[in-house]
Amino acid sequence: MSANMLDQETSPYLLQHKDNPVHWMAWGTEAFERARAERKPILLSVGYAACHWCHVMAHESFENPEVAALMNDLYVNVKVDREERPDVDQIYQAALALLGQQGGWPLTMFLTPDGEPFWGGTYFPPGPRYGRPGFPDVLRGIAETYRDEPDKVVRNVGALKDALSRMSRSASAGALDPALIDQIAERLLEETDPINGGIGSAPKFPQVPVLALFWRAGQRTGLSAYREAVETALTHMAQGGIYDHLGGGFARYSTDEMWLVPHFEKMLYDNAQLVELLTLVWQETRDPLYEQRVRETVGWLLREMVAEGGGFAATLDADSEGEEGRFYVWSEAEIDALLGAEESALFKRVYGIVPQGNWEGKNIPNRLGSLKMKPADIEARLTAARAILWAEREKRVRPGWDDKVLADWNGLMIAALAEAALVFDEPGWLAAAERAFDFVRGRMTVEGRLRHSWRAGQAKHAATLDDYAHMARAALALHEATGDPARLDQARDWVAVLDRHFWDGEASGYFYTADDARDLIVRTKSAADSATPSGNGTMLAVLAQFHHRTGEAAYRERADALIAAFSGELGRNFFPLTTFLNAVELLEEAVQVVIAGAPDAPDTLALRRAVLGRSLPNRVMTVLAPGSALPKGHPAAGKGMRDGAATAYVCRGTTCSPPVTSPDDLARALQTE
Repeated sequence: MSANMLDQETSPYLLQHKDNPVHWMAWGTEAFERARAERKPILLSVGYAACHWCHVMAHESFENPEVAALMNDLYVNVKVDREERPDVDQIYQAALALLGQQGGWPLTMFLTPDGEPFWGGTYFPPGPRYGRPGFPDVLRGIAETYRDEPDKVVRNVGALKDALSRMSRSASAGALDPALIDQIAERLLEETDPINGGIGSAPKFPQVPVLALFWRAGQRTGLSAYREAVETALTHMAQGGIYDHLGGGFARYSTDEMWLVPHFEKMLYDNAQLVELLTLVWQETRDPLYEQRVRETVGWLLREMVAEGGGFAATLDADSEGEEGRFYVWSEAEIDALLGAEESALFKRVYGIVPQGNWEGKNIPNRLGSLKMKPADIEARLTAARAILWAEREKRVRPGWDDKVLADWNGLMIAALAEAALVFDEPGWLAAAERAFDFVRGRMTVEGRLRHSWRAGQAKHAATLDDYAHMARAALALHEATGDPARLDQARDWVAVLDRHFWDGEASGYFYTADDARDLIVRTKSAADSATPSGNGTMLAVLAQFHHRTGEAAYRERADALIAAFSGELGRNFFPLTTFLNAVELLEEAVQVVIAGAPDAPDTLALRRAVLGRSLPNRVMTVLAPGSALPKGHPAAGKGMRDGAATAYVCRGTTCSPPVTSPDDLARALQTE
């Protein structure tokens, strides 16, 4: 067999490589069987469509006939889209870390024919540079070691397999003292940049779960330092070059500490998390900048990121015409020609446009030099100028669009969009969230089990923990937004699948993959966030919501077991556990608001608006229609309307407030929470 086999795939990333002279195969049994038959090691290359350095290595090495010939002679070559197979990527990223190397993409791993890793790296240049060996030398050296020093390979394989197995065992320390969350928040606050906002120095990632932990800590303790950390970060991101000021949406991360120069790819999951946090913070601050960024980002989402059938697409590439950022940057002369002298002068002053450029001779529009919004008349002129530039930019060659629909990332965006739709009273946003949800539930379900990815009419790959967890959370968000009991039932069904196929019956916690997953050398289990919130942390929030909504003890018991399973991890490294910690607070400190009244009646809507006017990260809201009843275990069970008027109850733990019928009284009741 001597051919590139990627033309049969649906992943845009894999299809980018279908014409390489490398004899690529997709991950699966056929590749392993070929490696065994030919007695060759496997070269595993993992990347994704929007990855700049993946493109660089492809152009330098995979499109080079001489390098490709070397790869084909010495290896069975397997290409993986990390977004399509996060289960594969997770295992081999962990293996690379165990080898003492920093992970990332492209990931380049060398495996036995059984898929066992024995060496690896990330990007390799075509010749020695950047302190890295040239890729051809690496290919020859690893092949020689595999052939001539099998004992060394066996030792590496054994050590890595043992270490990977240990990483799948969570560290339990029993129940978790909620006071520990305050101590962790205080420690994490020391890592923030008080000038530019965010965590640490360059490169800077949004780190939304950490910012959410700070916001909760500020509300819990009243300490202004937490609120300032969140607002400083959000404002600098919202005004920085990491934000697309013409088209909306946030880039993946900033390469500098000021949030000026982004890595230009746009990911669905980053924008989902930022929309949700901006909405939550706006509920308290009413900062018009945050509302504008939410509206613009949702506008970008609905304009550019809706795939066939209504699901949300995964990414926009960083590159166009072979250059990173080319689509997004401007020369001063271009702006002068389009806007005219007076409007150009205003735009350049506000958006940091300079003759020499602010990045590699070009300009990234940003408002870091003047963070505050301008007077309304000035903002109107700037809006008109942006529209002119955006229209001109639309004529350029666009970055690549990866239109595959991923269940977990869609769950993140559906939940964020449903909440933003409620808060900003945008029924069209809610309708878009429901369409995406129905797409995943309908088109990406096979025999009662979710699939992770969909593209070109095909639902592919078994769903992971993250898929079920984020879609269950999305179902709960839609249930709260619409009152539709079918959404609650669907979330319950997905939780049941996780309990049946993913739960660790010996040590508790959810595995990342199901008990019937194939082609994987280990089942991983972690509560750590990555680029997306962790599945176990998200499931803790889902279980907490179910417990509060239903009063059923089984959900509380499962949540407590989940906390105990990972509580010992806090002693190792608490930094990536913030989604998990935020869910612990939701379990222990939920603010349950029950509004008894006809869902569309003006008095019911007025009470709901009073709730949505408050920033309540631990909110669990139920609108109880006439004739409906709360479950017996709910603290407000048996309560209802008073004197024919919509009536609200605010509950914490097993105690509820007196009934209130006016929005002002409800706002005061919530103020005490």
